[in-house]
Amino acid sequence: MDTTSPVGRTALTALAPIVWGTTYVVTTHMLPDGHPIFAALMRALPAGLLAILITAKLPRGSWWWKSLVLGTLNMGAFFPLLFIAAQHLPGGAAATLGATQPMFVAILAVWILRERLSGWRTLWGFVGIVGVAMVVLGPGAGIDATGALAGIAGAASMSTGVVLTKKWGRPEGVAPLALAGWQLTGGGVVLIIPALLIDGVPADIGLRAIAGYAWLGIIGALVAYTLWFEGIRRLQVTATALLGLLSPLVAAGLGAVVAGEELTSMQIAGFALALVAMVAGQLVPSRREPVIGRVAAASHTGVDRIRSSGRRHQGGSP
Repeated sequence: MDTTSPVGRTALTALAPIVWGTTYVVTTHMLPDGHPIFAALMRALPAGLLAILITAKLPRGSWWWKSLVLGTLNMGAFFPLLFIAAQHLPGGAAATLGATQPMFVAILAVWILRERLSGWRTLWGFVGIVGVAMVVLGPGAGIDATGALAGIAGAASMSTGVVLTKKWGRPEGVAPLALAGWQLTGGGVVLIIPALLIDGVPADIGLRAIAGYAWLGIIGALVAYTLWFEGIRRLQVTATALLGLLSPLVAAGLGAVVAGEELTSMQIAGFALALVAMVAGQLVPSRREPVIGRVAAASHTGVDRIRSSGRRHQGGSP
């Protein structure tokens, strides 16, 4: 696959939400119970420090505070809000609220990036939310106010981080891995005190938990965020955000496989609808020039040719 083409870059960026879709299974089956903020800390800080060690690159100038802001929005605030939503809501409801992120990105891109609101991608954003809801919402899914607010705040937090990542770009000469490391470290620093005061260190960290933390940190954070931030930099930001629909779909699929449950026809239809929305959101509908405009353009071209021909016969310059 040619990763320098738009299709190749999109496919490479899509690996990030696919990996994030494994977070729920890894958290519930490999990590100690009751320590969600500590898990968020272990996902961010070690991976960030490892990236800085590998690249031997520290932020300079304004990138000290930019890294802290982006790290807080994309990880430091987002991770705890995500866990709070998951604790107070059924998994399906939390995933559906998370699927609203492309809509937040579309609105923020107008305000922060001065982009025109794309009706095409907004439409498919709504369709994607419906598709995810069909997959993950059960008949008994209830809505808790605390969980709903946390879910919406989490989606808004990461959406703001995504748009600011697009706005600020990447410093010249800095590798994507280094940029991801700065943000992960910034987010991890923000999480240190809440993790230690609220959760504390689990007493039963075994080999299974270490493997889980390693997966979430190295693959789920360091690798995934490196791909994600580079995709945001190179691709259209709202279209890239629609790739995030893959995360709840992968989580639901893995949950069904692990639990041995069969997907219903409604869930299968939801999968198809969400995937169609994600793919359609990557496309730009062609805008045909109105017939009157084409006729006028042709007329002007004909007149220009006649004038040019006349100038040549009169010795004028072409």
